[in-house]
Parts: sequence; structure tokens; C-alpha cells
Amino acid sequence: AGKTQHPFWSLTVSLFTCPGVSIRESASVGDQSQRRVVKGVDDLDFFIGDEAVDKPNYATKWPIRHGMVEDWDLMEKFMEQIIFKYLRAEPEDHSFLMTEPPLNTPENREYLAEIMFETFNIPGLYIAVQAVLALAASWTSRQVGQRTLTGIVIDSGDGVTHTIPVAEGYVIGSCIKHIPIAGRDITFFIQQLLRDREVGIPPEQSLETAKAVKERYCYICPDIVKEFTKYDSDPSKWIKQYRGVNSVSQTAFHIDVGYERFLGPEIFFHPEFANPDFMQPISDVVDEVIQNCPIDVRRPLYKNIVLSGGSTMFRDFGRRLQRDLKRVVDARLRLSQELSGGRIKPKPMEVQVVTHHMQRYAVWFGGSMLASTPEFFQVCHSKKDYDEIGPSICRHNPVFGIMS
Repeated sequence: AGKTQHPFWSLTVSLFTCPGVSIRESASVGDQSQRRVVKGVDDLDFFIGDEAVDKPNYATKWPIRHGMVEDWDLMEKFMEQIIFKYLRAEPEDHSFLMTEPPLNTPENREYLAEIMFETFNIPGLYIAVQAVLALAASWTSRQVGQRTLTGIVIDSGDGVTHTIPVAEGYVIGSCIKHIPIAGRDITFFIQQLLRDREVGIPPEQSLETAKAVKERYCYICPDIVKEFTKYDSDPSKWIKQYRGVNSVSQTAFHIDVGYERFLGPEIFFHPEFANPDFMQPISDVVDEVIQNCPIDVRRPLYKNIVLSGGSTMFRDFGRRLQRDLKRVVDARLRLSQELSGGRIKPKPMEVQVVTHHMQRYAVWFGGSMLASTPEFFQVCHSKKDYDEIGPSICRHNPVFGIMS
């Protein structure tokens, strides 16, 4: 490829979408004194990701917590592994698109710019907000004339769920809300339900089994009372069988998966089931976020609610959210009409939740779409600008779609 600035040679690296990266360094107790003596070799002896699982005697460090980078030295090792081992790319030949979580600090952007421009000597860098990329990914389900960078993104992964309003490509930071319910909480809730039933799962495999049940069998139900009735009237139709193998004795075990199928994801809409400190259903949170936004963008936000992340992949999640949100909005319109004595008749509000087949990896997919356009090289910060001004250039990133 040489150094040709062809759009398809830009690289999309989504570093901040993972809830945590396990990096195990050679730091077992017996090695501590030895490591102090051999200082020059210690950074060669580390393992990242799945390779770290097979090294139980090593200390484990997580450079990312709740989407934010906490240890930049370990992140640098992680990036090096990604670029050279997995992408097999020469960083000097490619411009990079990196992603950042909502409410990321400007200092973090500067640290990232320093690593990318000075350690890897890349020619260009663009730091994109995950919510904007998720909006771009939703274009796959739309006609060209309907594509917009105004909408509200519900990004739910393993550790946290964010509700992020975006207007014309700019995140309305003051209105972002986070919901302390995500994939991990659903797994723990299902694990607790299975434990209460004492179904004979090996204790050391209870979390793994709960995760498998969540991913294979769970769905969102329209009415929880009717769902209980359905299961009670015809158990053979709705109760599924999960089969596993005990990792210690190597004997097979099986469990019946019943109410857990709909009760697990139901905590998005009834969070009090799992978290007594948080009582607000996700539909009310989305409505509150939109109501906090400027009045001129509220209608477009209701019209374009985009789902992103693995925990939004439950069957009928979008349909249930749209129905509940529509009820909240219609109730408010009726109330305003009643308070005016019928003199004011509000215009109906269109509520639309967008689901699409790239929902799970929406941030990555949106980034790959935008990095493949010629416009990408216009919005990138160049190595020349970095050398001239410094890492502060990355405190502001131009928005796709506003460049002439």
C-alpha cells in the first residue's frame, strides 16, 4: 500500500468500547525481587486478553474501568499488540480513527494523541465519540435522504448503560444520563434466580451458566403478568433445557430454564427487581433526557432513538421500549390538553426506536463506514499539526458532515 492516502487504508480501532482489558504481567510474588534487579526486561514479559487466562500466577491489571482508561502505560502495550499482532499493519502508513466514551476528559485525548503520534508515528488521528458512530451505523436501515446525525443513542454493554443525545453530530453533554443496569447485572440476576431454585449447577460454573442462559434464551416480554400465565398454562412449550458439563467431574448436568428467560432482561424496565437503589425504568430515563434537551431538537430526538451494544440485542427490546416511551409521551400530551381545557390540541409526537442488524458492533461499524469516506482525511489531525501545536489539537475534533 505504501503511503497512499486512500480512504480504505484508514484503520478503525475501537479501544474504548470494551469494558476492560485483562493484562497480566509477570508479577508473581516470588518474582518481585527479581523484577527490581532486571528492570530492562520486565516489559517484554506480559500477556494480554485470552492469553492471560492461562497464567494464574501473574498479577492482573485492568487498564480500562467503566469505559475510561486508567493506566496509559498498559494501554500503550495493548495498542502495540493490536496494531502489530492482530491488524498486522504498519502504523506509519495509515491514519487512525479511535473512539472515546461519553464525557471523556480532554486530558485523555491528549494522552492518546501523544502515544499515537510519538510512539507509533502515525500520519493522522481522529477521535470520534461512540454515540455519533452508533448513529452512523443505523444508516444501514435507512434510505439516503433520511440519514441524520441527530438522535439519541442508548448504548448498553457489560458494565453500564448510557443514554446520549446527539444534535447535528454534537453530543449534548449536560443531558447525558447513565443507568446502572447492564449485561453484567442481568447475568448476576439470572445467577441469583437459578441459585434460589437450587437446580444443581456446579458452584464454580454458576456465573458462566447464567451468562449462557442469558445469551441463548432470554427475551423481552410485552406484559410480565401474562408471561407468567403463559408459562404456567403450557410449561412444555416455553421451558427450555440447558445442558452443560461439570468442569471438575466431567459429568453432564441439565437445568430447566423457565421464568429466567423473561425476568432477566425485565430489569431494564423494572430495575427494582435487581437494584433497590435505582427505580427508574429505561423508558422514563430516555424521556427525561430528551425533555432536558433544547426544545427545538426534542422532536428529532424522539424520532431517532438508536440502540447500540450487546445488551440491547434481546428480542423485542426495541419494540417494548418504543411502546413504553410512546405511552409516556402520549400521557403528557393528554395532560397538557386537559390543563388547557381542550383549547390547545398538541401535535402528535412520533416516537421511533431504530434497530438494525449491526446493532451489537454499532460503534465499530459506524467508525469503519466514516473512515472509508474521502472526508475522513479532511477531519483528521495531521502529524504536521501535532508537531507544530502539540497534543492540545485533539481537545477538539471536527464533526463529520460539517466540512465543506
